[in-house]
Amino acid sequence: MKNLGEGKFFGSVTVGERGQVVIPADVRKSFKIKSGDKLVVLGKPGMEMFSFIPAENFNQFLGEAAKLFSKLKGKTSQRA
Repeated sequence: MKNLGEGKFFGSVTVGERGQVVIPADVRKSFKIKSGDKLVVLGKPGMEMFSFIPAENFNQFLGEAAKLFSKLKGKTSQRA
């Protein structure tokens, strides 16, 4: 896992009247975000923090998590 202290400050954005934000060009370049890419928005109410994750990466994570849960379920079923 990457060290969370290794992040970079990319600046700030302004939310427009329609709730839209523009992702700064250096962020798009650094994270290879292109026009039309889907992003998942995650956050926790009350923490005043959220993040964008490329949908493809999030789907890959969910697939790996499902495999792990399936293996764990099999191991716990064998013990019962």
